[in-house]
Amino acid sequence: MRQSSGDAAQAAGRRGEPVFARLCEGFGLQGEGVDLGSRLSAADLRLICRALFDGQLLVLRNQNLTARQFHDFARHLGPPEPHVIDQFHHPQFADILILSNVQRDGKPVGLADAGTYFHSDYSYLDIPARATMLYSIEVPNRGGDTLFANQYAAYDDLPARMKQLIEPLVALHRYGNRDDLDRKSRTVASLLTAEQEQRMQWVRHRIARRHPVTGRTALYAVSGSSFRIEGMPDDEALALLDELKRHATQQKYQYRLSYGVGDVVIWDNASLLHSATLTDPGDARTLWRITVKESGPAPAH
Repeated sequence: MRQSSGDAAQAAGRRGEPVFARLCEGFGLQGEGVDLGSRLSAADLRLICRALFDGQLLVLRNQNLTARQFHDFARHLGPPEPHVIDQFHHPQFADILILSNVQRDGKPVGLADAGTYFHSDYSYLDIPARATMLYSIEVPNRGGDTLFANQYAAYDDLPARMKQLIEPLVALHRYGNRDDLDRKSRTVASLLTAEQEQRMQWVRHRIARRHPVTGRTALYAVSGSSFRIEGMPDDEALALLDELKRHATQQKYQYRLSYGVGDVVIWDNASLLHSATLTDPGDARTLWRITVKESGPAPAH
């Protein structure tokens, strides 16, 4: 007799294997029986990776990790890439970016605004992010959620004529948010120093992008860092990107995730957009973030 998914999960749990359950309709998985601080077997790591790309968003609750344990786990998913904002790197591991609204002696201990607009991490790099992972250390009394938008579903729902239009198109990306060019605004994430600015160049990514692991097509970074489209007048390009962004961030594609202390949250940047939400500056929130890159640049032609 064929097992139901629930029966299969229970059987896996009895064998000591990680068990994954749906977070919401459409995407997202929550794992049970996973201790990232322990020595994970190769089989367990394969299950975790499969769950990430099957679910697009993976939540592992109640972890208790040192910075080294968090960093060691991240390296199993891909090569970590330090964030360009290097003033908030973890003192032991530069690959860990500290996100926090806490101040000590009048100085911020971390990056207070990690992108309160829909975007895909590192889409402004030639080799973009494979996965981003957050480890939640301090949780505010209210707020601090992250919004995710499913870009597989957004692409699948496009009319055939729109799919045909965007199939050959390549967007030009740079660090920042095209909907807010005010350098003093917190929604630009953070001001870069002159040296950091020099490290940022224009890069090219397809708008309808084949996922490097699953092979499925998703809309890619149509909100956030995409500013132009190759071969298209800027006004037409912005109008098209804005139309795609409005479509891709509709409520029906979204899921709002709330954090608990000790949660590790991992998401697939090639198939999701995400947006931080603002919190009360006086209500402490601190997370560690590691972003791992894809294995190489995807074709953009």
